[in-house]
Amino acid sequence: MVTATRSQKGATTRDLILDAATRLIHLQGYHCTSLDDVLRESGVGKGNFYYHFKSKEELGYAIIDRVMQGFLERTLEPAFADTTGDPVTQVHAFLDHVLDNQRQRNCVGGCPIGNLASELSDVHEGFRRRLAGIFAEWRAKLTEALSRSQLSGRVRDDFDPSTLAQFLVAALEGAILLTKVTKDIKIMERCVEQLKQHVALYAKGVEPIQTPGASDPAPRRTI
Repeated sequence: MVTATRSQKGATTRDLILDAATRLIHLQGYHCTSLDDVLRESGVGKGNFYYHFKSKEELGYAIIDRVMQGFLERTLEPAFADTTGDPVTQVHAFLDHVLDNQRQRNCVGGCPIGNLASELSDVHEGFRRRLAGIFAEWRAKLTEALSRSQLSGRVRDDFDPSTLAQFLVAALEGAILLTKVTKDIKIMERCVEQLKQHVALYAKGVEPIQTPGASDPAPRRTI
């Protein structure tokens, strides 16, 4: 019982550190967040910090892993969990989810994965590889859904699902960045609308879906 209590307390302390560091790094970046900032924000002493993390670098890896796990468990995997559902509709719903997330954040913070990738990919090879893995997982999930749609005959078979998936990832990251810079959710709404229109070009007889809550929607037409 004592061992279990200590283990739970240790996990709680580690989570406090990760929560604080993730918030700070998301808003001000990895390099601009000091260990003292993390200790002050978390209320954890330096000795407790070094019990759980040997260095700021190790903390950085833990944050990346946590962001990846959260993205997979709360966003990516649920969006495509139903392998019998219409993959194109699932892609649209996934785009809506990302858009709604930016609405809830009031265009502040951008994409945690994208922020870290922009800051660290050219200066830390280990972080770059770990972050590249998140984007690869994202692309793989979209590729699987689009391939499934081809096999079911719902979309044309004359395009490469992996290439389209890569385009969607890159375009969505760009849309999030523009929204962060401009603080204008309409930009995100219009970009998501255009991505839906683009995906619909590959569908057989599917009418493009309007983005919920978006202003100035693109003209609807039957493909």
